[in-house]
Amino acid sequence: MAVSFDLFGTLVDVDVPPDPAAAVADELRARDVAVPDDFAAAYRESHVDAPEGAEVPLPAHVSATLRSRGVSVPNNAARRAVVAAFDPTVRTRAGAVAAVEAARDHGPVGVLSNCSVPELVGRTFVRSEFDYREFDSVVTSVGCGWRKPAPQAFEVVADGLGVDPSRLVHVGDSPATDGGIEALGGTFVDVADVPLTDFPAWLDARADGV
Repeated sequence: MAVSFDLFGTLVDVDVPPDPAAAVADELRARDVAVPDDFAAAYRESHVDAPEGAEVPLPAHVSATLRSRGVSVPNNAARRAVVAAFDPTVRTRAGAVAAVEAARDHGPVGVLSNCSVPELVGRTFVRSEFDYREFDSVVTSVGCGWRKPAPQAFEVVADGLGVDPSRLVHVGDSPATDGGIEALGGTFVDVADVPLTDFPAWLDARADGV
C-alpha cells in the first residue's frame, strides 16, 4: 500500500487572488506588457486545444489569451507574471503533519496536486510545515500534463511510489477530482468524512483489516 495526498485544501490552505485575471493583468503591466481592455473576458475563454483531462499551464493560457487579442509577450513575461500573481500565504492544516507521518509508517508517501501555476507547489512547501524531500513522489498536473480525475495523473504518482494504482490510497477534499482514483481500483479518503486528525487511526484500522 502507498498513500498520496492532495495538497491544496487537504494538507494546506493558501490564499489565492480573489480575481486571478486582474492579478495576472497587474503583473503583466508591471512587465511592460500591453494588456487589452477586454483581458478579463478573454482570460475566461479557452485558447489552447488540449485533450480531455490534460493540463494547460497557466502561462501558456495567458500567452494564448494575449495573442488572441494581437498582443505579443516577450521575454517569458507571461510565466513571470503568473508566478508573481500567485505568491501564496500558506497555512498547514490541523493534523496534516501527523497524517503524513502515519502514512509513512505504512509505506511510501506522495503528493498529487492539480496546479497549473509553475513553481507554486514548490513555494507552498517552503512556506508550510513540510519538507518537500520527505515525500517519495510529488506530482503536479503542470508537471505531468494531466489533471485529476484523469487516470494518467494517478498512474504517474503510483508509479513514483512503486505501486499499482489499485494499491494507492489517495486522500483529498474533492470527490469529483481526488475520487478519480476509484476508477483505477484504488481507495479515496475524503477529508470531509475522515479528517486528517482521524486519518492515523483510519490507517491503523485498515492495516488490521477492520
